[in-house]
This record gives sequence, structure tokens and C-alpha cells, in this order.
Amino acid sequence: MAQTGKDVDTLNSFLRGEISAVETYRMAIRHVSDDVRRRTLEECQRDHERRVDALRERIRLLDGEPAEGSGVWGTFSKLVQGGADMLGENAAISALEEGEDHGLQDYERDAGKVHGDLRRFVRMELLPAQKSTHKRLSHLKHTLH
Repeated sequence: MAQTGKDVDTLNSFLRGEISAVETYRMAIRHVSDDVRRRTLEECQRDHERRVDALRERIRLLDGEPAEGSGVWGTFSKLVQGGADMLGENAAISALEEGEDHGLQDYERDAGKVHGDLRRFVRMELLPAQKSTHKRLSHLKHTLH
């Protein structure tokens, strides 16, 4: 039972990061005027929303209580994004890419902290999905004028 609690804690850590990503994308999208860039950011936001839903479902299956907010990561992301908002669209996209880097590092670092089927879930579903989102945003950043 103790291991299940640790697994729930790790999944909730991932969940808080994903909630933070959704919040940060929501803030950034308001400041992007280019339609193609906006659609790309909206796709990335939906990717994170899907991971939020998947993580909440897994946590509930473990009889855990899913985190409701982004916690410390949300505060950090608001500060970073707030600074980027003042500097413009390119800075906002750069800040989002930094967030994607952080999310990818979290999954890679902590995938081994969960056990059994949860480890497969993180390594085979969440991590590849995060890599895909990261790649999409990185491509967007590198195509900026």
C-alpha cells in the first residue's frame, strides 16, 4: 500500500506539471496573433489536456486524489510567462519551449519511480506524447522570423 501512495505522489507531480502547462499555454495563446502559430499552440495545449485527463484517471484507479492545481509549478510558469508576455510573441514561445524542456526532463527523470503497469504508462504513453509536443513547439520556435 505504501508503494501505491508513492506512485500516486509521482503521478500527481506529473499532473501538476501538465496542469501548469495547460495554464501557461492558455496565457500565451492570448498574445499570439499569427493563425498558424496560434493553432500550433492550441494543439500543444490540447496534448497537455489529454495528459491531464489520463493522469487523473490513473490516479483515481489507484484510489488516489488527483491534484486540482498546478502548485509551485503554476506560480513559476505564471512568472516566466508574465515576463515573456511583456517581451512579445517570440519570447512567449521561447518560454513555452523551456516549459516543454522541463516537462520532458521530469518524465525522463521520474519514470522509474512508478511501478508495474504505471511505469509502462509513463514510458510508453506519457513520455512519447511529451516528446511529440516538445518537438512540435521546438519546430515552431525555430521557424520564427
